[in-house]
Amino acid sequence: MKSALGRVLVGIGVTAALTATAACGGQDTHDKSSGSKKPATKASSAAPEALKPLTEAQLTKAAITKADVKGYRVGNTPDDEIPEVSVPAKPATCQAIADMFLLGTEPDATARVSRSLTSLERTDGTMLRMGLLAHKEADAKKVVADLRTQSEKCNSYEHTDYQYTGVKPLKSPDLGDEAVSYTMTSDIDGDKIPVTYSVVRSGSTLVVFYAMNALGGKAPEVPAAVMEAQVTKLEKAA
Repeated sequence: MKSALGRVLVGIGVTAALTATAACGGQDTHDKSSGSKKPATKASSAAPEALKPLTEAQLTKAAITKADVKGYRVGNTPDDEIPEVSVPAKPATCQAIADMFLLGTEPDATARVSRSLTSLERTDGTMLRMGLLAHKEADAKKVVADLRTQSEKCNSYEHTDYQYTGVKPLKSPDLGDEAVSYTMTSDIDGDKIPVTYSVVRSGSTLVVFYAMNALGGKAPEVPAAVMEAQVTKLEKAA
């Protein structure tokens, strides 16, 4: 019997079959996080150690709208498709990858907002989503580190009664303080659906980009223009 979260994933797959987004833009490997930081002083309120998680209101203000990305319809992601619950993955060494499928992290985000983007021009079966996850900076760094490690070592796993295979790292975008990208194939009731993730850390906030091709075939790319627009808007708002 499928779990409740498993049924959510089926719904996501059906929605994706009716959704279209442009799959374009290259990605380059880059990590701009510094290896050391200057000691904080009393007058240095902007020091990395002082960064606090953004509020839900701040995330909402920083989220892209249709005015920020030409050629897309932008809407809120239904709450039941990003549930606040973590389901164990098998093996446990793939847990960070599994949690991110539903915008989950460990430690938990203090606030989350998510948007679904639909292309007004293409009908290639690709669904695109974006999420903003607020964290303490140290926690945000841990999540990125866990995703990077698991994308390199976790080849396949089971989660919410479904199988995920072919997990492998991709070149990450030159955005934010650091980023990690990876792809995999989800098996939902026999349908092989390629999925691509890019997760960008900007300060204490994680920007998650998710592309899924419900028609199968080649793994979709997250459009570079969408990533750049969202990270730029977040950095201005923060």
